[in-house]
Amino acid sequence: MKTTIHQLNQQFVTAALKPRPTDCHKGMLGSVGIIGGAATMVGAALLTGRAALKCGAGRVYVALLTDNAPIVDPQQPELMLRSPAQLFELAAISTLVIGPGLGQDDVALLWLQQALASDIPLILDADALNLIATHTELTESLQHRTSASILTPHPAEAARLLHSTTDTVQQDRVGAAQALAKHFRSIVVLKGAGSICALTELDWFINPTGNPGLSSSGMGDVLSGMIAALIAQQLSPQQATLLAVYLHGAAADNLVQRGIGPIGLTASEVIDAARAVLNEWIYAK
Repeated sequence: MKTTIHQLNQQFVTAALKPRPTDCHKGMLGSVGIIGGAATMVGAALLTGRAALKCGAGRVYVALLTDNAPIVDPQQPELMLRSPAQLFELAAISTLVIGPGLGQDDVALLWLQQALASDIPLILDADALNLIATHTELTESLQHRTSASILTPHPAEAARLLHSTTDTVQQDRVGAAQALAKHFRSIVVLKGAGSICALTELDWFINPTGNPGLSSSGMGDVLSGMIAALIAQQLSPQQATLLAVYLHGAAADNLVQRGIGPIGLTASEVIDAARAVLNEWIYAK
């Protein structure tokens, strides 16, 4: 079988984008659910939620696992904070992110099992991937999902999923992404310099955007929220993944061009830059 290789570019990833109709309302823009934010890691889930909101999702619900969960995000009060149980009671969630700040205890495992059993597109990151790497039954659930699943590992997480080493993954990043896509029957983003997006084991893309400023905490949480927002706005999981990966790097590049970073670049700054770049791409057409 022939492998299809592409390098992402702006024209390709933005082809599905179009201005919003004048009668647009939030119900047309989908709802994102996020599960994570265990004790000491609340910021990870909130970053994901803020990214989803500022990249255009109509509604964003964040279910925090910490016992002392805030009832509002004072920096982003538009986010709707819920318990995981309340989140699963909502009927209109378009896509679900699980993993940012999730932790790996029994409570995290319970909600991950429920997420894998859902019938909506699912973005899995961080501790969700670490739990899958160590629980065979989670792997089986992931392999049998009928809705799209998107895995966004960094090299160390990829190594755990493959029962390999980080060095081995880095020596053959394309091969690692393809192996993950095949084994887990999922779309895979192997993050890093030149992120590899494997839509299937034979169809993969390399991303040229981004810079060393992305080497700081929270950047992966932001990417997950961006993918979710684009799926909520009715891009296909494949389109949303490729666009989000390219946009994530382009936003960081935009900031560096403006003298912000790469040293000290923060995930929160990338969120705002991504919003600006996305609007420029859509309304400059």
